[in-house]
Amino acid sequence: MPYPNWLDGLTDALRLSAAMTDKCALAGLPNGGGKTVIALPGPVGQVGAELRRAALHDAGATIAELGGAYATGPDVGTGPDDMATIGERTEHVFCRPVGRGGSGDSSPATAIGTVAALRAVCESLFGSPDLAGHSFAIIGLGRVGGHVARLLASAGARLIVSDTDESKRSLIPGAAWTDPAGCLRAEVDVLVPAALGGLLTPATTAGLRCRAIAGPANNQLDAPATATLLHERGIPWAPDPVVSAGGIIHATAVELRHQPEAAALAEVQAIGATLAGLLRTASAEGVPPAEIAARAIPT
Repeated sequence: MPYPNWLDGLTDALRLSAAMTDKCALAGLPNGGGKTVIALPGPVGQVGAELRRAALHDAGATIAELGGAYATGPDVGTGPDDMATIGERTEHVFCRPVGRGGSGDSSPATAIGTVAALRAVCESLFGSPDLAGHSFAIIGLGRVGGHVARLLASAGARLIVSDTDESKRSLIPGAAWTDPAGCLRAEVDVLVPAALGGLLTPATTAGLRCRAIAGPANNQLDAPATATLLHERGIPWAPDPVVSAGGIIHATAVELRHQPEAAALAEVQAIGATLAGLLRTASAEGVPPAEIAARAIPT
C-alpha cells in the first residue's frame, strides 16, 4: 500500500501484526503472529512491474535473514503469484500457487471461515444458523469480500454491496448496490466489513442501523473502546481476529502440518463454533464479545 510516510507503514505493520498474533491465539494455532508491509511510493496501479518485482524480492531477502522465525503470506494488494516472487528469495512464504508448492489463494478459505462466523451470528440473533432470507451489507468486494458475497447469495441471503471500484457494481447478480457510506448505514441484519480497517469509530457507530457486525476486514475498530460503544448500542461485534482466521488456519494446516484439504477446511469451518461459544458467553455475562475474546488470548 502507499503511505504518506514510511512511519505510517510501520504503525500499520505493528497494528496488523498484533491482530495476527490474536488471530493465531484465538484459532488455537501453535504460532505467533507477524506482518509485512511494503510501503509503495505511489498508488498501487502506478507502480510498474519492475519496481513491484524488486520490492517483493527485497521483502523476500529480508524475511530470509530471519532464518525461519517468520513466514509471510498474501493480504491487501498481493496474491499467490506475488508469494511465488517472494519465494524466489526465501522458502518462508505461504500461499504460493499450488503448482509451485504452496496452498494457493488464501481468500476462499478466509471467505468460508467468514460465512461460518456469519452463521454463528445468525444463530445468536435468530436461533438458527440458516442464512436464507436474512439481510447483509458487505463493504468491499475484493478477493475475500467478493467470495463472501457469492457464498451468501448462493445461500439465499439478501445483499446490499459496495466497493470503491464502480466496475464491481454487477459482480453479484441480484444484490443492491450502494456507495460504502450508504452500505455502512444500511438497515440490515448484519454489516460485513470486508475492506480496509478503521471503519468503526465513535462517529460511524452512532449512525449504524444493523443488528450485528461480523466481517473479514482486519482491525475494524479505530480503538478498543469502540467495542464498548457498539455494546452500549446493543450491536454485537464479532471480533475480526476470530472471523478472518480462515486463511491462516488453512495455510498452516496444509503447508506446516500437511493435512489433506478436507481436514484443513473442517478446521476453517470450526470458526463458527468458536464464535458461537464466544457470543454465548458474552451474552450471558452482559459484556462485549471483544472482552471475552481478550480473555482467551495468552499474555
